[in-house]
Amino acid sequence: MNKAKQQLLDRIEADRELLITYLRDFIRLPSPNPAGDTRSSAQHVRALFDARGIPYRIIAPEETMPNIVATFDCGQAGRHLALNGHIDVFPAGDGAGWTRDPWGAEFVDGRIYGRGACDMKSGTTASIFAFLYLHDIREQLHGRLTLSVVSDEETFGPWGARYLFEHHPEIIGDCCLNAEPTGRNTFRFGEKGPLWLRFTVRTHGAHGAYVHRSASATSIASKVIGELECLAELPPAELGNLTAVFDAAAPTVDQEWGLGAARNLRRITVNPGLMRGGVKVNMVAAECVFEVDIRLPNGFDDTDVRRAVDAIVARHPEVSYEQILYNPPNWTSPDTEMAGLVRANAKAVSGVEPMPVVSLGCTDARLWRYKDVPAIVFGPSPIEMGGVDEYVEVEEFLDVVRVHTLSAYDYLSRPSSQPQ
Repeated sequence: MNKAKQQLLDRIEADRELLITYLRDFIRLPSPNPAGDTRSSAQHVRALFDARGIPYRIIAPEETMPNIVATFDCGQAGRHLALNGHIDVFPAGDGAGWTRDPWGAEFVDGRIYGRGACDMKSGTTASIFAFLYLHDIREQLHGRLTLSVVSDEETFGPWGARYLFEHHPEIIGDCCLNAEPTGRNTFRFGEKGPLWLRFTVRTHGAHGAYVHRSASATSIASKVIGELECLAELPPAELGNLTAVFDAAAPTVDQEWGLGAARNLRRITVNPGLMRGGVKVNMVAAECVFEVDIRLPNGFDDTDVRRAVDAIVARHPEVSYEQILYNPPNWTSPDTEMAGLVRANAKAVSGVEPMPVVSLGCTDARLWRYKDVPAIVFGPSPIEMGGVDEYVEVEEFLDVVRVHTLSAYDYLSRPSSQPQ
């Protein structure tokens, strides 16, 4: 490892307590989405930048969901690297089921607990400090570094990264590095695509004892859901050389994300996440509305699924549906330059060389891939994200800081004319 990279590692180690404290204070500032008010968390980032004299912009098309963008030019010409993280988190509800305060950031047995601990305030902290460390040595580097700290990722970013892409394309750059959860053993080069559909079932309705008078909307809904679940039986798409990447990573995926995850990477999954129907237990339901989260693996698109859904709905004249959201599945080459840098630096830092995988869930990194810009994701373990007692391992968090700082350094150390 060269002298400059070792100095960066030494700096991170010297800042160990600062990094831990910063993350814990970050978690203590609730930013659940919905409702999506991230102003206190954004102020946490702004205060650090103000203290360090770092210029930044606030871009807030929705007042309660500010986005922070900071950029610096390096001492020599080169490429433009984008770092990206979000500050909104999943809701924690009333805290039922938690054994730790969801907003307490308790530090117990090497773990920091709290909503957003792994998804993704630890990863965003890593991006922030990587930006700060490289800002201090910017004259030694090539190109430009942009950091976007965004709101509204948990609802797919209409006021966050999507807005920035549509109105501020200067953030995009030539490559993106993101610290959403992955675990030490994997990095993500692609994602499945969500297709959200809302179904409405309407019947005449009747007294609960007079079931001969009307079909039940809730009963029809349950039948349709059962038929939708058969979408998982559609054969996986042919992915050519990528198939070998999926096969090689399957044991690691199951180890990191739970048994069955690798199988779900290659098939369509169906989750009927919301259902509302009926008025009273002794009435035949006249209406039922349910929403389904369908995840499409790489190689599928919405036309494949919509064709199958249309056939199901055609068998039930009481049913109609509409599309709420669709983001196509996406990927970057698993052999892209940034992928190689992340693999090499992760191995140097922790001794573990992460394998390339595709994500079950969505991140803002998809937006870069839609623009044909390479986007690589490497962060802490995702195993408890969105669940009760969400946590991040402190050593894993610090490794993410190290890997992102070193990988960004390597990318910006190379002039654009140098062969990749």
